Amino acid sequence: MNALSDLGLLRILQLSSSALPVGGYSFSQGLEFAIEKHWLRNSSDVRDWIATVLEHAIAKTDLPLLIRLVEAFKTHDFKGVRYWNLHVLACRETLELREAEIATGKALVKLLKGIKVCQGTAPKESLTFVAAYAFAVSFWKIDVRVACHGFVWSWMENQVAAATKLLPLGQSAAQRILDDLIGMIPGAVSASQSASDAEIGSSLPGLAMASALHETQYTRLFRS
Repeated sequence: MNALSDLGLLRILQLSSSALPVGGYSFSQGLEFAIEKHWLRNSSDVRDWIATVLEHAIAKTDLPLLIRLVEAFKTHDFKGVRYWNLHVLACRETLELREAEIATGKALVKLLKGIKVCQGTAPKESLTFVAAYAFAVSFWKIDVRVACHGFVWSWMENQVAAATKLLPLGQSAAQRILDDLIGMIPGAVSASQSASDAEIGSSLPGLAMASALHETQYTRLFRS
């Protein structure tokens, strides 16, 4: 069991909070189109969608890349930071997903500078959200496994919050979805830690299609 200091716990809560002003709440990552076209009709469908993305995308792409970026920042391997930062963007299959990664990364870097995290230590190039998150984790010396749990929780909470705005789901239903999904997070983190470089990547055609088609959806609540 990894030890976590009180301050480390507070830092990961701060970094993973839905109140973090990086704009993650303004992107649905394809969820809005999937609901608009009735691919997802109820809480059970939403639960299955999020579970699938967690297992086949977040655990296979975002988390392994986060782990590598944290290590690169810890060892001051900025060549590695640049490589894995670009790898994050290469794994975003649509313009919408790519722009969301860039926008939230830029916002997180701005926030970190505002609270004097980045002074004199961050690389000069633009960071994706995954890379900016990894930088904060490295700076605050948060255990990487704990950081992965926080990263997934933040993403999952945003997805469920988006669903409550798009479907007639109350807060109790949202909490039931989270309660059902939360048990999947440790397994996803464990799987990500054993992934080799060659195994990083995902293939979710439905998610890519939903995100791409959302870019031209006639009416949208979420950013494209």
